This record gives sequence, C-alpha cells and structure tokens, in this order.
Amino acid sequence: MRLSGKVALITGAAQSQGRSHAVRLAAEGTDIIAVDICRQIDFVPYAMGTEEGLAETARLVEKAGRRVYTARADVRDAEGLAAAVEEGVAELGRLDIVSANASIATVQPHDEITPEIWQTTLDINLTGVWHTCAAAIPHLVAAGGGSIVITGSSAALKGLPFYLPYVAAKHALVGLARSLALELADRNIRVNTIHPTGVDTPQGHSAVLPELLEARPDLGPLFMNSLPVPRIEAIDVSNALVFLASDEARYVTGAAFPIDAGSTIR
Repeated sequence: MRLSGKVALITGAAQSQGRSHAVRLAAEGTDIIAVDICRQIDFVPYAMGTEEGLAETARLVEKAGRRVYTARADVRDAEGLAAAVEEGVAELGRLDIVSANASIATVQPHDEITPEIWQTTLDINLTGVWHTCAAAIPHLVAAGGGSIVITGSSAALKGLPFYLPYVAAKHALVGLARSLALELADRNIRVNTIHPTGVDTPQGHSAVLPELLEARPDLGPLFMNSLPVPRIEAIDVSNALVFLASDEARYVTGAAFPIDAGSTIR
C-alpha cells in the first residue's frame, strides 16, 4: 500500500468523485477525514451529497480496514471547516494529504446567470478551495510536509460555453495552486491540480446542455473527447489523485494534470 499510515482530508466526500477518492485512498492504507455540506443548494440541478451518503462513504472506508472521521461542513464557512479539520486531525493523529474536491456546476447561457449563481459558484469552487487549503496547511506543516491535490476540470484549461461561473472559478484554481506550490515548497508541501473531462457522476450529466447545443451546434465539438468515450469514471480521477499524493510524485508540484481523454488537445 503506497500511502500506508497517512491521513487524508477530502471535501465533497458524500458521493461521486469524493467518495471514490476516499475509497481509493483507503485501499492504499490512508485514514480519511470526510467532509461534506450534506444539503441541497436550491439552484443546483442535480442531487447533492446527504448525511446518508456521507455515512455510506464512511462505511466503505471502514470496510477497507481504515479509520474515518466524518463532519458536516460547508467549505464557504472558513471557521466551521477549520474546526472540522482540527477535530479530524485530533481523532486520527495527523494530516498528510488534502483533496480539495467540493464543487458545484450549473448550465445556462450567460444572460441567465443570476447574482446568486455567480457568487455561490465562486464561493464554493474557488474560495471554498482556499478555505480548505488554509485549514489544512498548518497540519501539513506539523506533519513535516504533504500533498494538496485540487480538483479542477478540463474547463480550467480551456473555455466552455454555458458554464461561465464554473469555468471562471476553475481557471482561477490553477493560479492558486501554482502560487501555493511556490510558497510551500520549502516546507515539503506539494500542490497540484487534476483536470478531468466530464465524469459519470450526477454533476457530469446535464439535461440542459443538449438543448443549448441544439441551438448552437457549432459549439458541440468543444465538449468532445479525443479518445472514444463520452465520459470517464470517477476511479480514473482517483487513480491520478493517488499518484500525486504518493512518493512516486515526490518531485511533482505546481502541475496541472489532465485526466481528460484528450479533450483539451482538440
């Protein structure tokens, strides 16, 4: 097991990529601090994580033989998130790996973006990632180093129509990660971003996008992968996370790592 004895913090852990990350890291010997908001945001068009979902993630981690600490926390709430991380570290003893994974996505033309959609998306997808890093960094320093892996998107590396707030936040994460990587290198903390194409999760399926592309078929190719798959699986992203968290990537920092089936090279 490549990560035996490590402890990882995962936000957005109640379902989808977050749960996959927790289970995959546990299989490599990692104990898990699993955090999720566990409630629905009104305008998000798919089912978000629940308390039952977070409990299921915990069950799967324990089934893999690892310890798990769960907490309901909103990444927009810096103090509440920091308290959850503090309690998790006290319970599990240390922190070595951070998966800043929590995010939301909506799909609409630019002229249908409300102030609430814009601000909430940036608050969760960008500021929430910063809050996650800020809460975790002191514990990584105390452990003598570690790895922060921020979940970006192919939309962090290229423009995508109808996802404007999401794209803006995900692009900003690349700069955040590169700047943090520079500041934290002297403390042996590596910071990288992973950039999946569409993933087969609730967030990765939009009922609205096909209708929008019917009216703008010229934009359809922007959503195509080069490899012959419409979407990747959450485990594909988790495997990249494990690599970046492991000593196999001990000299990898400040990197933007696509797991995108060739979507960003088109």
